[in-house]
Amino acid sequence: MLTADAPLVLLQHGGLDNLSGKTGLAMLRYRHGPIVAVIDPAHAGCSLEAITGIPRVVPVVASMAEALAYGPQVAVVGLAPSGGRLPLEMRADVVAGLQAGLNLASGLHSRLGDDPAFAAARQAGAWIWDLREEPEGLEVAAARCAALPCRRVLAVGSDMAVGKMSACLELLAAARRRGLDARFVGTGQAGILISGQGVALDAVRVDYAAGAVEQAVLQAAAGAGPEALVLVEGQGSLCHPGSTATLPLIRGSQPTDLLLVHRAGQGHVRTRPGTVPVAIPPLPEVIAANEAVASLGRPDGLRPRVRAIAVNSANLEPRAAASALAQIRADTGLVCVDPVREGADRLLQALIQP
Repeated sequence: MLTADAPLVLLQHGGLDNLSGKTGLAMLRYRHGPIVAVIDPAHAGCSLEAITGIPRVVPVVASMAEALAYGPQVAVVGLAPSGGRLPLEMRADVVAGLQAGLNLASGLHSRLGDDPAFAAARQAGAWIWDLREEPEGLEVAAARCAALPCRRVLAVGSDMAVGKMSACLELLAAARRRGLDARFVGTGQAGILISGQGVALDAVRVDYAAGAVEQAVLQAAAGAGPEALVLVEGQGSLCHPGSTATLPLIRGSQPTDLLLVHRAGQGHVRTRPGTVPVAIPPLPEVIAANEAVASLGRPDGLRPRVRAIAVNSANLEPRAAASALAQIRADTGLVCVDPVREGADRLLQALIQP
C-alpha cells in the first residue's frame, strides 16, 4: 500500500525525543522517500536535526492543519506507545488528515480501520493500512529456507529495542554501495513501513510464527543467487523473560550467519518498572546460546556463527563509546562496530568473508 515515493507526514506527538517515537525516528533516518512534515506540538518550529540528531531537513509543525500545506498523501503513526494504542491527543489530527483525503498507515496493535470515527472520516478511494495483521495462508514452518542458495543473516539481540533493525538497514546500505544483491526482511512495524514488505511477527499466532517468517524470507529471496545477502530484522532476545520472538525467527529464516546487537554499557534487560532485574549474561555466553539454538532444527547440519557484533553506543560520548567497543572486542574476539556512528562496512566484510 505504501509506495516508496509517496510523500508522508509523520504523527509523532511527544515522540521526537524519546523511545516512544522509535517508529517515526527510524523512518526519518532510513526512509529514502519523501517525508514532508512531522507533527509534534511539543517541538513545533524546532530543528529536526537539533532534536533528533538525524541529518534530515523536515519541518516540525503543531497540527495536521499546518502539515497539509506541505502536500502529504499518507499520514503515518510514528509512535510505538506502551500497549500499542493510539494516544488520545493524536485522534484529532488523524481525523483531520482523513477528512482531507489522506491515507493512513499504522503499526499499532489497535486497529485504526475498525474505529468508527476514522472510518467515517476516510474519503472515497483512500485507505487505512493496519499493518499488524497475520498474513493469510500461513503454514507451519518446514525449514524450507535451508534450501535457499543465498546467505541469510539474522540479527539477534542481547535485549529488546537495542537497534537490530538499524543494524540491518545500515548493512543493507553498505552492501548496495558495493553493488551487492542485498535484501531486507522487515519483521516489525518500522521495518515494514520503511521497506514496504515483511511480516509483523507479533501479530502472528505462535504455531504459525516460524512459518510466517519462512514465508517472508522465501518471498524476499526469490531469484537470489549464492552471492546474495538477505538481512532478516531481529526481534526480542533470548535473554529477555518476556520475549518469544527470537526462536521463530531462527526457525523460519534458517540463518547461515548471525549478527549480535548489543547496547554498550547495558547490564540488565529492560523490563517493566517494579519487576525483578534480569542480568544480561557475559556476551560470550549470549553468543554461545544463540549459536546453540540456531544449530538445532536444521536439515542441513549447518552451525551458524555470530560473525560480528553491532553495538548501539548512542548513550555514550565518543571517547566512552570507543572504550566500550574496545572492551567488547577484547571479550569476544569479534569485529565490533557501531554501524550508525561508524558505518557498517567492517560489519559487512566480517559477514561476507569466507
